[in-house]
Amino acid sequence: MVTATTIVKEIPVQETKRTRSSSFTQTKPKVLRPFNTNEVKILLLENINETAIKAFKKQGYQVETYSKALAGEELLEKIRDVHIIGIRSKTKLTKQVIEQAKNLLAIGCFCIGTNQVDLQAAANQGVAVFNSPFSNSRSVAELVIGEIITLARQLGDRNNEMHQGIWNKLSKNCFEIRGKVLGIVGYGHIGSQLSVLAEAMGMTVYFHDILQIMPIGQAKPVDSLDELLAISDFVSLHVPETEETKNMIGDHEIKQMKKGSYLINNARGTVVQIPALIKYLQSGHLAGAAVDVFPQEPASNGPHFDYYPELLQCPNVIMTPHIGGSTEEAQRMIGIEVSQALTKYTNDGTSLNAVNFPEIDLRAIREDDKNIVRVLHIHQNIPGVLKELNEIFADHNVEKQYSDSKGNIAYVMADIANVTDLKGLYDALIATRANIQTRILY
Repeated sequence: MVTATTIVKEIPVQETKRTRSSSFTQTKPKVLRPFNTNEVKILLLENINETAIKAFKKQGYQVETYSKALAGEELLEKIRDVHIIGIRSKTKLTKQVIEQAKNLLAIGCFCIGTNQVDLQAAANQGVAVFNSPFSNSRSVAELVIGEIITLARQLGDRNNEMHQGIWNKLSKNCFEIRGKVLGIVGYGHIGSQLSVLAEAMGMTVYFHDILQIMPIGQAKPVDSLDELLAISDFVSLHVPETEETKNMIGDHEIKQMKKGSYLINNARGTVVQIPALIKYLQSGHLAGAAVDVFPQEPASNGPHFDYYPELLQCPNVIMTPHIGGSTEEAQRMIGIEVSQALTKYTNDGTSLNAVNFPEIDLRAIREDDKNIVRVLHIHQNIPGVLKELNEIFADHNVEKQYSDSKGNIAYVMADIANVTDLKGLYDALIATRANIQTRILY
C-alpha cells in the first residue's frame, strides 16, 4: 500500500512595521499679525518683574521700562503713543490720562487691585484692563501669619528698643497664638489661604463674607461683621475697595472688638478709618495693629511718608509700605499671568479675564487656513450694530463669530474667509456709526 504523505511547506511571515497614527491631524494655529497698526509698543512702570519683560520681548514688541511710577506731564508724554501700559498700584490712570493715549489697546495691572485705573473711561475708549487677582494670595497670607505672631509677642517694639541699645526682657501681655480666635473679613483667595495656615498654627478661625462660601477645614462663617469682631482676638481684613467697603472699619466697629485684640489691614487703605484706629490704640482698647495699606500713599520710595504722625507714635504697631504681595514668587507669577493675558489680547483678540470689558474668545485660525482674517470690533452697545457689521461681512463666508456686551460697550470677534481687500474691509468697519475701536488680524 502506498501512503500519500502531505508535505506542508512553511511560508515565512513577512514582518510589517507598525506606526502609531492619530485619529486626527492637529494643525498648528496661525500666527496672526495686525493690519493698520504700527509695531506694538509697551510701556512698563513701577519695576514690573523681568518675566513680563522677557515675555513681551519674545513676541517682538518694543518694550520701555521704568522703575518708578509716572505722573503729570511725564506720564502723558510717555503714554501718548503706546499700545500697552503695565503698572502696579502707584500710577494713576485717570480719564484725562487715558483719553490722551490714542493708540492704547490694553492696560495691565500687575497686582490684585484695579482701583488706580478709571475702568469706565478705559472701556469707553475700547481699552481692555487685565489684572492678576490670585497670584500673590500666598504671599499676603504668609505676611499676615508673621504679623499675628509679631503682634502677639510685641516683636516690633522689642526690635526697635534693641536698635536703641535698650534691653527690655518681659513676658507681660505677650502670648502664644495657639488657641486664639482669628476673624477673617472677606473669605476669598487670600482669606481662605490664611484660614488654612492659621488653623495649622492652632488658631480657631471664623469668617464673614457677603457671599455664601464653603468653609475650608474647621473655619466657621458668622452672619454679621459685628458678631465676628466681638469674638475675635485678631481681625484680618481681606476685602476689595468698593463703595460698600470704604470706611467700613471705624469708631463703631473697633468699639465692638474685644479689649486687647488686634486689627490687621492688608486689604485697601480706604477700608480702615485711621483716626479711629489711632484713638483705640492710644486708649489701649486695641493691643496692637498691622497696617500695610493707607488711604494716602507716596508715589515713590524715599522719605515721603508723613501723613499719619500720630500713628507712628502708637505702641505695638507694624507699618509696612504696601508690600503684601511683594515677594519674588508672587511678582514672577503676576508677571507671567498678566503678560500672557495682554499678549493673547494683542495677538488674538482674546479678552477673557478683562475686568472692564466683555469676555470673549474664538478658537484659533489654523495655519493652513488661507485668506481668513480676524475682525475685532469694539462698539457702543446700541441696537442695529450687528446688522451693519453682518451686511459688511455678507460678501464673505463668516467662519465663526462671537459677540458680547458689558454695560455700554460691546465686542465682536469674527473670522472672515476669502478676504482679499483688507483696507476696504477695515475702512468699512471703522465707518460704522457705533465704532469705538477696530482691529483686523491676518
